[in-house]
Amino acid sequence: MKQILQSLSNGQTHVADVPAPKVRAGHVQIASTLSLVSAGTERMLVDFGRGSLLTKARQQPDKVKQALEKIGTDGLAATLEAVRTKLDQPLALGYCNVGRVIEPGSACTGLCAGDRVVSNGKHAEVVLSPKNLCAKIPDGVSDEAASFTVIGAIALQGVRLAQPNLGETVAVLGLGLVGLLTVQLLKANGCRVLGLDFDKERLALARQFGAETVDLGEVADPVRAAIGFSQGRGMDAVLLTASTQSSDPVAQAAQMSRKRGRVVLVGVTGLELSRADFFEKELTFQVSCSYGPGRYDPAYEEKGQDYPVGFVRWTEQRNFEAVLELMASGAIDVSPLVSHKYEIGEAASAYQLLVSNTPSLGILITYPNAGGTGADVNALLNRVVAFAEERAPAKSTKGHTGFIGAGNYGGRVLISAFKEAGATLTTIASSSGVSATHYAKKFKFHQATSDAAEIFADPETDTVCICSRHDSHKQYVIEALAARKSVFVEKPLCLTLADLDEIEAAYRNTPDARLMVGYNRRFAPQVIRLKNILAEETAPKMITISVNAGQVMSSHWTQDPDVGGGRIIGEACHFIDLARHLADAPIISHTATRLGPAVGAHPADNASITLSFRNGSVAVINYLANGHKSLPKERLEVFCGGKVLQLNNFRKLTGLGFKGFKSETSWRQDKGQKNCVAAFMLSVSTGAPSPIAPEELFEVARVTINAAEQLK
Repeated sequence: MKQILQSLSNGQTHVADVPAPKVRAGHVQIASTLSLVSAGTERMLVDFGRGSLLTKARQQPDKVKQALEKIGTDGLAATLEAVRTKLDQPLALGYCNVGRVIEPGSACTGLCAGDRVVSNGKHAEVVLSPKNLCAKIPDGVSDEAASFTVIGAIALQGVRLAQPNLGETVAVLGLGLVGLLTVQLLKANGCRVLGLDFDKERLALARQFGAETVDLGEVADPVRAAIGFSQGRGMDAVLLTASTQSSDPVAQAAQMSRKRGRVVLVGVTGLELSRADFFEKELTFQVSCSYGPGRYDPAYEEKGQDYPVGFVRWTEQRNFEAVLELMASGAIDVSPLVSHKYEIGEAASAYQLLVSNTPSLGILITYPNAGGTGADVNALLNRVVAFAEERAPAKSTKGHTGFIGAGNYGGRVLISAFKEAGATLTTIASSSGVSATHYAKKFKFHQATSDAAEIFADPETDTVCICSRHDSHKQYVIEALAARKSVFVEKPLCLTLADLDEIEAAYRNTPDARLMVGYNRRFAPQVIRLKNILAEETAPKMITISVNAGQVMSSHWTQDPDVGGGRIIGEACHFIDLARHLADAPIISHTATRLGPAVGAHPADNASITLSFRNGSVAVINYLANGHKSLPKERLEVFCGGKVLQLNNFRKLTGLGFKGFKSETSWRQDKGQKNCVAAFMLSVSTGAPSPIAPEELFEVARVTINAAEQLK
């Protein structure tokens, strides 16, 4: 299928062939008929991409601060690599989609194949949308009109927050698509509306919708004009629907408001507020969040957990439905807002228009091969895109590797590590297909897919790297073992003891199985050096590992116990494995102590885990989210026989009491990812045992899961 993508590195917009997304529970698979370009948001993204690295930095000072902190702890090279990788990833554009349901996933009640729906789907011939971000289109509403639903919901949420009353005077600053829809919603609510903008054509449309207007290019004092419109009382409410870096609209909104008026920011403006403007009038200022309650809540959007209507009357989905009903009744008319139409293959021209000086408003993308009459939708549902021209020659008869998951870590670290280790890259899979297509082209995979089953069924692929979300690891490991493939799974191995039991059983039942978990820290050059120095020490070791992990919000997927498993299972497993490796003996007991909930962090993010080993060694792992960002993330110390080895953030190794060794410093951080993959690929190509004994993998997984349970 075809999809519109944009490069964040240079702003280039292009149409790519990507695998169609596979339907899954709680989601709806849709064949697109139309989608609307969000002029403000998408123009901003294109302009951002076209800017230089310095321009990008100026627009995101918070990201610059994070980069400077990372340079201080991890070094310049690692930071530049991370920034370049982030900018290299394509961005799927669009969020105003209309189409017909191909297949509703399980738990999508009320939707059937063939239903016309709106969603926040991308500009693509086939989209997959969560059920709570879909709404059925009434018979009296055309596809063209319905494409404005999501933009209308943004306007509606702003109006709801402004709480207008019948007869009130309300100003709308900025008359783009959101502003013009806001004007219509306010008129439908019985308000007197004043629209302000520089564009004469948009001002004319606002008058057509019943507003009085102020041309900001001609009126010297818009505040005075607004006060006059309100008969000297001041505006009851002001909605800011402009997109500008200037703080003038906020200042003007405050100055034209009456005492205790309401100001709602729906668009994007500068926020250099004057305290006096707001203080003296006791103004209410609020920022509107997109389509309404539920936005950016994973439980609502991804898991389909609706809010009870008795407590949250207007969710984002119910706002979609309200906008569609207003269209059906004639209270909202969007036909004058359509300025241009382009077929998906002409998308480059559409975005060139968007950033040009040519006037435009509602730009529609059409999909003649997807949702049109007589379209062969099945032809679009191919979940594999081949890249024959990208195919690199095989380097060996073994190590033909497929990737499941194409996220940041996999793309930035693991794929290149496998390629350097001699792997022949066959197929890469991701749920949306976009990132898989990007990395397939970049690293010369044979093909990209949105269905991991393609990898298991491929006889050419003998090795599978699993770097998808944590909750999928168990099933993919079992399926790969059943398909007689060597398996490298990025940590964690699984999330529960029951999952671990299933994996162990699958491993035992698979002849010549090779299973590896990406515990890369034991392969770091300075850890290898450290262990070699300790090789002749026979006394028990005291190992202390301090991890300045930093806070991760509880809404992040890694914190979801069902998806990410939490940070102890998801990341602290690294350090349990490292301690097990350095002690070189089985773990015979463990104790996990929670330090208590830190502000803004999951309670189990602050913990101390003590491990006792059969040879008398002890390890203490302090995994903490309550530290300061300027402190390097990881510190390792080993006390043994009157001597100490100290490793600071995989950059400096120091020895105290050792003859012939005092310290060594690496110019760049190396946590052993490449060495870890190289060791695994060597075992695949030679038939040697996996670099980490399976018994150790299972032992570390069991201890980690038990420790996480103990912390609960």
